[in-house]
Amino acid sequence: MKKNLPVAVCRMVLAGALALGGAAFLAGCSGAQAAPESTFVLLDGSKQTTADLKGKVTLVNFWATSCVTCVVEMPKVISTYNKYKSQGYDTVAVAMRYDPPSYVVNYADTRKLPFKVAIDNTGANAKAWGDVQLTPTTYLVNKRGEIVKQYVGEPDFVALHLLIEKLLAES
Repeated sequence: MKKNLPVAVCRMVLAGALALGGAAFLAGCSGAQAAPESTFVLLDGSKQTTADLKGKVTLVNFWATSCVTCVVEMPKVISTYNKYKSQGYDTVAVAMRYDPPSYVVNYADTRKLPFKVAIDNTGANAKAWGDVQLTPTTYLVNKRGEIVKQYVGEPDFVALHLLIEKLLAES
């Protein structure tokens, strides 16, 4: 049975992979840890906090309009949201601070993103969530507000769907 690695070990694995020039998917880097306290400023100006995520299984996706992998994976993020939203699943797409807000708004409008989109204009969210610098970086948060999985790069969506289904079945 696979053991989940501590976050510190996962960060070291990621740093090593980056130093060697490799793309990273943090297989085995999971385990329940509380999602960091943060406030997301949504495109409509409203705010959502980490505490607001409790009670739902939530995908928190750090992305950028200039990130090729992010753009490629976004239809799968949309499809995943549409598949599970009626079962207590949510998504927050957090645009990185270097992404021009007008680009983010245009992208969200033209692609008709059906979930919450936030702009991290100060970089505070990326910092709070483990100093995210690579996109896409995605976290899956359970109903208790705990991070159960982190992905750097595009997730294996078949495996992600199985994990979402497992988490949605938990009380």
